[in-house]
Amino acid sequence: MQEHVYIHPSANVSDKARIGAGTKIWINVQIRENAQIGEGCILSKDVYVDHAVHIGDRCKIQNSVSVYNGVSIGDDVFVGPNVAFTNDRVPRAFNPDWRITETRVESGASIGANATIVCGITIGEYAMVAAGSVVTKNVAPYTLVMGNPARPAGKIDKMGNRLPEGDGHEQ
Repeated sequence: MQEHVYIHPSANVSDKARIGAGTKIWINVQIRENAQIGEGCILSKDVYVDHAVHIGDRCKIQNSVSVYNGVSIGDDVFVGPNVAFTNDRVPRAFNPDWRITETRVESGASIGANATIVCGITIGEYAMVAAGSVVTKNVAPYTLVMGNPARPAGKIDKMGNRLPEGDGHEQ
């Protein structure tokens, strides 16, 4: 672990995890072995980071999010409270052929509270997933999706502002 990392006394962080400088790890967070967390991140109360997960720089992961093996998060990503990531398309209590299905969240993306991210997709850079959405397909960069299942609802800029319809401008 790096210097200048804050780890709350109740957190359980593997000594085999790599944590970037300036990262804050709060109450009851668990970070497993070989997880990589970038610089300047905030992992809020009750976050779980599975083994071999990669989280980029300056990410904010809100309360009660579980980031399972197979999920990769880019830089500057926001993950709202109670977001559910999956890593198994056919979950069973026992499956001898079980394999992790990977999911990517590209840099600058934002995922609203209580969204469910079904594994095997990519959420494009600066995309925004509305709160409560169930994402079952790839989300294009700079796209707002919402609903169950999540569907495109417009284009946005880097700051998350909706662009007027027909404006193909992407920044």
